[in-house]
Amino acid sequence: MKKIMLLVLYSTGLAALATAEVRVWKDSQGREVPAEMTGMQGENVLLKMRDGRIIPFPLAQLSVPDQEFARNNPGRSAAAGSWQKGMHKGDLALQSASQLTFGPAGVLFIGDTRAAAIIALATGDSSSAAPREVKVEAIDQKLAALLGTSVDQITIQDIAVNPLSKNVYIAIARGKGPEAAALIAKVDAKGDIQPVPLKNALFSRAELADAPGTGQRQESITDIAFFEDRLLVAGLSNEEFSSSFRAIPFPFQKVAKGAGVEIFHGAHGKFETRSPVRTFLPIKIGGQPSLLAAYTCTPLVQIPIKDLIPGAKIRGKTVAELGNGNRPLDMILYEKSGKQFVLMANSSRGIMKINTDNLENLEGITSQTGVAGQPYETVKNWSGVEQLDTFNAQQALALRREGSTLNLETLSLP
Repeated sequence: MKKIMLLVLYSTGLAALATAEVRVWKDSQGREVPAEMTGMQGENVLLKMRDGRIIPFPLAQLSVPDQEFARNNPGRSAAAGSWQKGMHKGDLALQSASQLTFGPAGVLFIGDTRAAAIIALATGDSSSAAPREVKVEAIDQKLAALLGTSVDQITIQDIAVNPLSKNVYIAIARGKGPEAAALIAKVDAKGDIQPVPLKNALFSRAELADAPGTGQRQESITDIAFFEDRLLVAGLSNEEFSSSFRAIPFPFQKVAKGAGVEIFHGAHGKFETRSPVRTFLPIKIGGQPSLLAAYTCTPLVQIPIKDLIPGAKIRGKTVAELGNGNRPLDMILYEKSGKQFVLMANSSRGIMKINTDNLENLEGITSQTGVAGQPYETVKNWSGVEQLDTFNAQQALALRREGSTLNLETLSLP
């Protein structure tokens, strides 16, 4: 799952921007957004939003005055080579591919839960793309045909949109059980599907030293997201506080232990340290970079990113209890009409739309309860959504089940 919100939670690793100017940018259709310019990357201008996220926006889609401003103030562009430090060429062997997310310069992060490792793959896919719709019907059948097998022998584990090219990357398990093979496929602008080459690939690898044993290895990595110069990893560890978050500097260096997280589970009426995060996203709450994490049955928890100190034991703030008997599947963050919203796909309650206003002022849930805390509404015309990612500022990309088939399509953000 991926959590690259709006266009992507994505930074260039540039110097601090304390003196940067907030400018009201206009696109070619006259829509406005206040943001700081942090630099250029190819034909994209990198805009720092008010919540701290940095998004790549196609230069050609800006107004003419803003295009001229960006060209005359390029700053220090993000060089692909700086993000490829420590990578080497070789044959990439994946034991599994359960989570995907994009970082800068077309770097794709792959969560390999069986190996308890994260792979950073330089895709070389960094060209800007024109706006478009995505509609690939029966994507599961097309993937099965590509791989020479039947639909019942493939599982789509995750999807991720490359924020630069808008190509869609899909993590696939071919086969069932521990012998299933892991593959990555790419869907391009024409809807063509190709396997992503893993032979003679350029990649680096981070091993999770405190991963759980074989009995819980499938929970060693439950979700990943890139934020500034770090890869954030949720999952279980072998520590007493086994529910953990890791903030791994990128390019990869030594991987330290995760921070153990304790939360209050409103539906269960108790504090818990062993419940794994199912999906999360980075978000600024009250000006503080935070994680918004969803757990099974369905507490929604705020965790300050500054607290993710290796080996620390921290307590998150439960800002909502969204009901038991439910499993969160994916979340994205977006802005509309000057407000910020979270969309959550889940197993039992459709698509939840959550306004992020006032999250910083909530006291947090500390007693047993039903649905409580930050309210949500249901997006009734989005049915069957199993995976989500942000496609652009106006659209989400969804993997939707219709009957027995899965479709891949862009949907207008509600």
